[in-house]
Amino acid sequence: MALLSCATNKTGTVSMPNSIATITTIDDLRKTVCAWRSAGEKITLVPTMGALHDGHLSLVKLAGKTGDRTVVTIFVNPAQFAPHEDFDSYPREHEKDLELLAALDVDLVFMPPRVEVYKQDFSTHVTVEGLSEGLCGASRPHFFGGVATVVAKLLNQCRPDVAIFGEKDYQQLLVIRRMARDLDMNVEILGGPIIRETDGLAMSSRNAYLTSVEREKAPLLHQTISAIAKALANGKPLDPALKDGCKSLGNSGFDVDYLEVRNADTLALIEGPVHEPARVFVAAMLGKTRLIDNVAVTDAEK
Repeated sequence: MALLSCATNKTGTVSMPNSIATITTIDDLRKTVCAWRSAGEKITLVPTMGALHDGHLSLVKLAGKTGDRTVVTIFVNPAQFAPHEDFDSYPREHEKDLELLAALDVDLVFMPPRVEVYKQDFSTHVTVEGLSEGLCGASRPHFFGGVATVVAKLLNQCRPDVAIFGEKDYQQLLVIRRMARDLDMNVEILGGPIIRETDGLAMSSRNAYLTSVEREKAPLLHQTISAIAKALANGKPLDPALKDGCKSLGNSGFDVDYLEVRNADTLALIEGPVHEPARVFVAAMLGKTRLIDNVAVTDAEK
């Protein structure tokens, strides 16, 4: 990514809370990673919005296995929230996050303020057509543009060799991978497997919004799509499987946004028998909490 300069023209804030280096300015981020790169070290980036859980930490651990230096970003990105969504209330637990990352020997945490990422007159946005449409893109049309824009900026600011994203946000992973390819970014985009609670619920920062009653119901989301994936792998027709799944979720208090089967590589909608790499995708509201999940349809489910 040739736009990155190793020069730095100002001194930002660098601190060492909880024995981990934190940087708040782009200039200091670039200065640090350029020194590593000059020493021939491989850099892996894990972008997050904080409120870290074991799913995030699994990505950080994977990063430690793929490179010599691990950079984690913590930035709640306003561009991916619509005005009616939960930007202001999104969990922010920075002190706890830093303690968790220090325990994993992360080399650097980049925690920029909003004005460092989006200048007052910011006016450039990245759009990835096709993959951004449908699924979450249909009900949250603002979302993937905001994600693609901030990730493009982070990749340009850090210029990592590898960047890692979780497969729970599978559509997001494919959008970012396509963006990096189309814009000739010299970075490998890796997906980390979904990390689940013992009852199957996919780990998410927004799970903290669930009431105790909702938390008991929440695992049904994964149970439902797993049953659909298994049925499809065993040759069950698609339409009845999806209708049964929607009915089961609706009867349990979920307001289903989508429950679909799509090609695992292109996200093309599959409407007939599944004879290609496929995944079952779901998004649903449970009370005030939006939950998403996905599972692969494979012969191994038989």
